[in-house]
Amino acid sequence: MDAAAERRFREFVSARSPALMRLAYLLTGGDQHAAEDLLQAALTQTVAKWRTVESPEAYVRQVMYRQQVSWWRLARTRRETAMAEPPETAGPDATAGADLKIVVRRALARLTAKQRAVLVLRYFEDLPESEVAAVLGCSVGNVRSTAHRSLARLRELAPELSRLEEPGAPATILGEVQT
Repeated sequence: MDAAAERRFREFVSARSPALMRLAYLLTGGDQHAAEDLLQAALTQTVAKWRTVESPEAYVRQVMYRQQVSWWRLARTRRETAMAEPPETAGPDATAGADLKIVVRRALARLTAKQRAVLVLRYFEDLPESEVAAVLGCSVGNVRSTAHRSLARLRELAPELSRLEEPGAPATILGEVQT
């Protein structure tokens, strides 16, 4: 578009926008935001054909009518429900999981190799005590006592984990470390 045509378009928009906005407002059933969108879409289509348009206001009005009918047809197939306020849905706090992973990793790093092995095999791999004993070459009683002492040491090293003291919590804590 050349400078003269652009100037004429800008003059048209500034002079006729209030009247066109009222029409858009009425076409959208009093929805101010939808009216602004409708007028913007119509003006966008108009500027593309500005050189060939003989009666700009009539053209914009026709585009607005057709665009609004198109939107009405789409609305029937979409079946969206308009609400005054969007429903508040809070997603899970991803940072809490990351913080927990860091705490668990640091605490596990401060355990002995045998303590880490017992906890990982018993709670992360979910092996029964007898299989953990077979893998580590020790007795089942040794696995039980080592697991008990290791969990106590974890609680000591990371008091933040005490809030997770629920049945099955060690498996949950160690399961989150790997991911």
